Amino acid sequence: MNWTDLRFLIDRITGLFRRGLASLRTRGVTSTWRRVKKQFRRVPETLRPTLYLPDDAPFAPFSLSVAAASDVPAASIIIPVFNEFPHTLKCLRALAAHPPQAPIEIIVVDDGSSDETQAALPLVTGVRYHRRRENGGFIAACNDGLALARGEYVVFLNNDTVPQPGWLDALLGTFREHPGTGIAGAQLLYPDGRLQEAGGVVWNDGSADKLGHLHASGEPAFNYARRVDYVSGAALAMLRTLCLELGGFDHRYSPAFYEDTDLAMRVRAAGLHVLVQPASRVVHLEGITTGTDERRGVKSSQPRNLRRFAERWKSTLAAHPVHATRMGSITDRHYRRTVLVIDALTPQPDRDSGSLRLFNLMRLLRSEGAHVVFLPADHGHDGRYTTELQQMGIEVWYAPFSGTSPAWLREHGPRFHTAILCRHYVAREFLPLLRKHAPDARIVFDTIDLHYLRERRGAELASDAALLRAAERTRALELDVIARSDATLVVSETERELLATDAPRASVDVLSNLHRVSGPGLPFAHRHDLVFVGGFRHPPNTDAVQWFAASVFPLIRARLPDVRFHCIGGDVPDEIAMLAAQPGVVVHGHVADIAPYMDGARVAVAPLRYGAGVKGKVNLSMAHGQPVVATGCAVEGMHLRAGEDVLVADEATAFADAVLRAYHDEELWQRLSTNGLLNVERHFSLDAGREVVRRVLLA
Repeated sequence: MNWTDLRFLIDRITGLFRRGLASLRTRGVTSTWRRVKKQFRRVPETLRPTLYLPDDAPFAPFSLSVAAASDVPAASIIIPVFNEFPHTLKCLRALAAHPPQAPIEIIVVDDGSSDETQAALPLVTGVRYHRRRENGGFIAACNDGLALARGEYVVFLNNDTVPQPGWLDALLGTFREHPGTGIAGAQLLYPDGRLQEAGGVVWNDGSADKLGHLHASGEPAFNYARRVDYVSGAALAMLRTLCLELGGFDHRYSPAFYEDTDLAMRVRAAGLHVLVQPASRVVHLEGITTGTDERRGVKSSQPRNLRRFAERWKSTLAAHPVHATRMGSITDRHYRRTVLVIDALTPQPDRDSGSLRLFNLMRLLRSEGAHVVFLPADHGHDGRYTTELQQMGIEVWYAPFSGTSPAWLREHGPRFHTAILCRHYVAREFLPLLRKHAPDARIVFDTIDLHYLRERRGAELASDAALLRAAERTRALELDVIARSDATLVVSETERELLATDAPRASVDVLSNLHRVSGPGLPFAHRHDLVFVGGFRHPPNTDAVQWFAASVFPLIRARLPDVRFHCIGGDVPDEIAMLAAQPGVVVHGHVADIAPYMDGARVAVAPLRYGAGVKGKVNLSMAHGQPVVATGCAVEGMHLRAGEDVLVADEATAFADAVLRAYHDEELWQRLSTNGLLNVERHFSLDAGREVVRRVLLA
């Protein structure tokens, strides 16, 4: 072992010892032991992401894809450098290999390098190279870059980083998806794939800690768009105008350390949020530019700047957490309330109306300032559906990180102000656990629809005594859950009226389907064909399509021989698939993007003969300006006027006649289209549900 390697080991061991003693003094035994255990954490290879790392080939001139000089870029990437050219080269090669979709400019600020930086960087096409007259440190170099920037956003990026594919587009997307964001930071990784940090926490003494340090990057607690106290200046984005207004990084922290933490505090003091974006991944070679030994070099300014920072923000820090605070709830204070949502499965909003309603309910809670934690009862990670929730800012838990439901609730239960339990069979399992482990949480039972009402109607339609007995068993279970919950949500006034009789002591509110109004779609003349949308795991949909195809569509086809009936919905059973042999019937199965059918089909049909709740298929079509012909059961509790907002018929011939009227009569079609849009906006938009959400879930 040579002297340099030995010196590194000595510095590391003595540094760990000193930091351990300092931690004992400031944090106490419990927090210090937690930090020690974290240092020895092992992340299995299977839980580490595959990372892109450029090769170490000798330098040769190359090009970067950047915006034209005459164009205003979406982002100005500012890279401060001081020597360490091999690392700068890797960073630039990564940007060249995987250019972002957003137009960018790249500004490299050379803080007086004495290595090959000055000679090589002007040979890289696309780099705006700026050399400072003298070395001023990280803060001075970053602020020089800010003064030169032209982009809508500025992105500060260390030269000892390797940005991963898609990092910048995800980072900039944070500002669109999360209004009120002042700073967005990347998830920083070590080259071995372990998490370096996913934002940070500032304790009440002014010291700071990395969130997620040495954990797996995919752990649920660190894998959603999350409000934090600060993010590292190694990969940080913000509006250029805001950064200029705040004066960039504060020179009182020169040459470096605590400047990014201070900037985040100033942004939050201005009423904006600081978010970490896990979809933006950046490998960071920690300590390359500043070292790790606080006794020498730039790193020696860290203890001094901690004192300056703590003094400046003394009054604000009084409300920050103490070191003994549990890490699982450390950022909940950035939100108005913390709400737990439990359903059987992760919602798939493009597959069924119940999922769409729950997805939009969580979106509505987020817009009201709540932090939403979602636990699927099956503990499954459902691919893009889980990821979409995480990008929305939902903390989603899944195996292997979630453990068992009792253990998870034992750890997380005290966090919650409200717990929403969806469906009676889920609520029945989780109610006792929540009463024990989340004693302060208000438990709200979300029926989705009254299952026993739907089952009873199906049994009556089939004249099946066994099904009727099963419906009564469901009724007993559902009413028992309602009695043990603090509040109950139903989706229609019809169901609330039923519970006024069946559960007169229950606190029941209506929170109906929740939709975003899409707009009128294509005009009458450019639309054609009929459409039905509904998943076939739901028995009423199977019955409806079979009845329509057998009894109604032939009557329509006899007078409109070229018309087609588009049947859209996942989990297609054999009896529905066989309908594709019938002339004019097109069975699509699941369609990922149904907008072309909503905007392009002339009439939607909802031929349900039994069911309960409010029908998302009717809302969905109306939200796209698509007139609907439905049975009385399908429009129950939807505030619709027959002949003005919707056409209603229950018998086959009358249903066919109503479809033909809507299909041929442009004036009638337009009236139904306009009134349907107004109905959704008035009764089924996110704004329509806001009052109930505030009163029942967030009070």
